[in-house]
Amino acid sequence: MIEKEKVQYHEDDRAQRLLNIFDIPAGQINVSHVSSTDHIVAWHKHDIQTDYWVCLKGAFKVGLAYPTSDGVDIRWEYLSDRDPSMIKIPPGVYHGYKALQPESIMLYYLTEKYNPEDEFPVPPGAFDEDWSITNK
Repeated sequence: MIEKEKVQYHEDDRAQRLLNIFDIPAGQINVSHVSSTDHIVAWHKHDIQTDYWVCLKGAFKVGLAYPTSDGVDIRWEYLSDRDPSMIKIPPGVYHGYKALQPESIMLYYLTEKYNPEDEFPVPPGAFDEDWSITNK
């Protein structure tokens, strides 16, 4: 039998999101549509959940912050629809992104259903990171 269900929608000043798109037993699949390149969606980490990110449209600068005994080690990755790839973000790694093109779209799979008790946020700038883009 064919079924049609509403998908959870959330919008704030950073992005429009479709959440828990498919009713799967474990985890969830979400999509973020980011209309502006002015906003940074960062930082947070999880103790349990693993994230898998892929860019469907546009491009993203992805920040990954690995806690170390001396503070934090920042690594930058780039996702683009012109060079399709996936980033796996394990538990314990702070992560966030900034759209590099207006109207960019990110698909992300989470190994757990959303649990606010497994989300540990810190504000952009907390690691003295530089989200700017160098023109080449």
